[in-house]
Amino acid sequence: MNLLIHDLSDEEWGEVSDKYEGWKVIADEGNIKPCVGCFGCWVKEPGQCVIKDGYEHMGELIHKADEVVIMSKYTYGGFSSFVKNVFDRSIGYVLPYFEIFEGEMHHKKRYPEEKNITFVFRGIDLSDADKQKAKRYVEAVCRNLHSKIKDIVFENEKVLSEEKDFSKEELSNISVVPGSILFINGSLRGERANSKRFLNRIIPDIKGDIDFINLNSYLKNPDELKNKILSAEKVVLGMPLYVDGIPSAPLRIMEMIEKCVTLDEAFAGKKIYVVTNMGLFESKQLVNLLSMVKLWCDKCNFTYGGGLAIGAGEMMTGFMDAKNIDGGPTRNVAAGFRELASAINESKQIEDIYADSNKFPRSLYMLIANSTWPKGIKRNGLKRKDLYRRFD
Repeated sequence: MNLLIHDLSDEEWGEVSDKYEGWKVIADEGNIKPCVGCFGCWVKEPGQCVIKDGYEHMGELIHKADEVVIMSKYTYGGFSSFVKNVFDRSIGYVLPYFEIFEGEMHHKKRYPEEKNITFVFRGIDLSDADKQKAKRYVEAVCRNLHSKIKDIVFENEKVLSEEKDFSKEELSNISVVPGSILFINGSLRGERANSKRFLNRIIPDIKGDIDFINLNSYLKNPDELKNKILSAEKVVLGMPLYVDGIPSAPLRIMEMIEKCVTLDEAFAGKKIYVVTNMGLFESKQLVNLLSMVKLWCDKCNFTYGGGLAIGAGEMMTGFMDAKNIDGGPTRNVAAGFRELASAINESKQIEDIYADSNKFPRSLYMLIANSTWPKGIKRNGLKRKDLYRRFD
């Protein structure tokens, strides 16, 4: 079985479909749901997603495929929101356990293989720098999936007329409110998200008219969300790392915002800041996510103000319950909070801040993290061996 994952329009697919006759084709049928970060593919139904919408077997399909081809519109240095959604829903392809691979913390293999993947990016006048960003991104994806890049192909995208999300008349009714700051928790775990807890830590130091929203409350009302984003003078995005990049849900909103602002210059210069975290130890692995937000800002004519990247996020939120977070493992994160808060208050740009654990050994973190998964699967009535389930 050969596997193709693509985001082509009906017109584009009609031009190439003959080449993929007999392949298993994963396309946007309009019913895919975003990953909610529940870890169910590890501790409830190991190896497959608990969301039953037709895309729950992606890890199994990747494993069983003799050849894998990914076709995606070049989007801020990576995949489009649909293709990213498919990858987010494929994380059951690997195990939850951590190991050190090529000097970094990554997940262990579920299957004894190194899958070869061909990546095809479509874009308009892609520069060498654009191509290098895409290459860097898929290299990171393949490291985490224990796969190999068979080939990376760049194709010129046809300029197609697209229906805009807002008309110029509708946009004229939206104005930027001076002093307004919108905090967005981009994790679909909502109130339980580490992203929300990190944002809550920085908010007390922020001056201005603050509005805080959880993205999961606006998925069915994107127009209201776009209004809020466009009317804010500053936006602070909080989000976790999914498959080495922006999770598909906030990425889809970013794509829609880009379509809106290409119609109007009234929103130029809006300041965008980022607070991002991940379960892996090294904060530098968040470089691709921050780069993607920068490229989105460039596309929208916004101003990228800087980001705070936090490694070992689950552990950090636990330590942040202490009264003094300026000492111990959270020392670097606390310093990052202050620097980013100062930048937001002064509407200035700063270099991205990479905050790793202070004096907490990576080996100990990995040992503690790996010990939690058997407990999680036991709570769901499964045995430890079920964590390693395969679909051969």
